[in-house]
Amino acid sequence: MAETREKLLEVENLQVTFGTKRHPFTAVDGVSFDIYRGETFGLVGESGSGKTTIGRAIIRVNPVSGGTVKYKGEVISGKVSRETDRRIIQNIQMIFQDPMASLNERAKVDYIVSEGLYALGEKLSEEARKEKVAKALSDVGLLPEFASRFPHEFSGGQRQRIGIARALIMEPEFIIADEPISALDVSIRAQVLNLMSRLQKERGLTYLFIAHDLSVVRFISDRIGVIYKGKLMELAGSEQLFAHPLHPYTQALLSAIPMPDPESEREKKLVVYDPTRHGYTENDPPLWEELEDGHFVRGSRRELEGYRKLLGQ
Repeated sequence: MAETREKLLEVENLQVTFGTKRHPFTAVDGVSFDIYRGETFGLVGESGSGKTTIGRAIIRVNPVSGGTVKYKGEVISGKVSRETDRRIIQNIQMIFQDPMASLNERAKVDYIVSEGLYALGEKLSEEARKEKVAKALSDVGLLPEFASRFPHEFSGGQRQRIGIARALIMEPEFIIADEPISALDVSIRAQVLNLMSRLQKERGLTYLFIAHDLSVVRFISDRIGVIYKGKLMELAGSEQLFAHPLHPYTQALLSAIPMPDPESEREKKLVVYDPTRHGYTENDPPLWEELEDGHFVRGSRRELEGYRKLLGQ
């Protein structure tokens, strides 16, 4: 089924390195995945696993040191023409993790939401611009008169809605949502997730949803990639991953999800991931293989054989 769908974004062997030439630090190491038009692709991992770095590399905030990022078949990583850069800014937008830090405290909401239009040099009349801002605000459930206020006058949930409005005003096709609900109060999280789902249906949006909480990602994602220390460990359809978690790291993440029933929570066994257990060698290095339709796992030949048996192959 996936073959017939349009690949909107292709990440091939992506590498992102920080630090100096003498002391480099590889934050993302050989990551590959595709995102299809209209889907939500979840990227899950602990803090420091490289998931935000991947999102920022796609949107060209972090420079790429190896591999390529393609959008609609066109390479957008590395040096690109001014026209391509402008197209990327319009088509790919990002919602940031911290609604407190990502909004300019000194600017009114009106300017914050329309900032992207100024950056593109849009030749809009003041009336047309204000109309666009009012529409973007009402699309995320905020009153148009909020445009004349400052960010400190809003709650965390309202601020995140302003952040979403700022992305929507550009009329993007693809949105990178970097932990968009982790800084929010639990009671507000479902509202923001439902808002994102509604906007996706109405506008045909495609999301890269970055998070550390698998239960949230399961709720919103079609497919999930699990990342650990800059490398993808497993990639599968959302329900597929929960039904057959193969990689020990995925199993550890799943075991950490709190159970609503106190009795089950007490009896639950927490899995602790030990990366030394793999025992990779030069003769038996880790490979990235598709074991069932759309289900990729990283492992040595010996491990992959064991995973196949678990799947009954």
